[in-house]
Amino acid sequence: MKNRITALAYGWGTIFTMMILCSLILALLLKFTSMTESTLQWATLILGLLTLFIGGFISAAKGKEKGWMLGILTGLGFSIIVLLFQYLGFQKGMGMTQLFYHGGYILMALLGGMIGVNVGGKSN
Repeated sequence: MKNRITALAYGWGTIFTMMILCSLILALLLKFTSMTESTLQWATLILGLLTLFIGGFISAAKGKEKGWMLGILTGLGFSIIVLLFQYLGFQKGMGMTQLFYHGGYILMALLGGMIGVNVGGKSN
């Protein structure tokens, strides 16, 4: 159980670190290039999906078993944290479009977990 919690912490830490770095890079690109906001919307979606895939991958690689479960928990944890931040900080719930995005994020974390558990090696 402790191993799974540690693995989830690694996955969530990776996700939030990558999100901060991607946000900084995209903000700089938006400021100093001719990138438009419509291009930014697609870039954030793609980077978000990639970030959740990597987070699920790392979580499952650290956990070394049940990668599908660690992937789902990594994605769900991320979505719950975003929902709480959004609801408690801005008094806004999730709309249907945002629910579809988070469904995709959870699926990508699941896929990353299923691949990551096989790369991480066997448990002892």
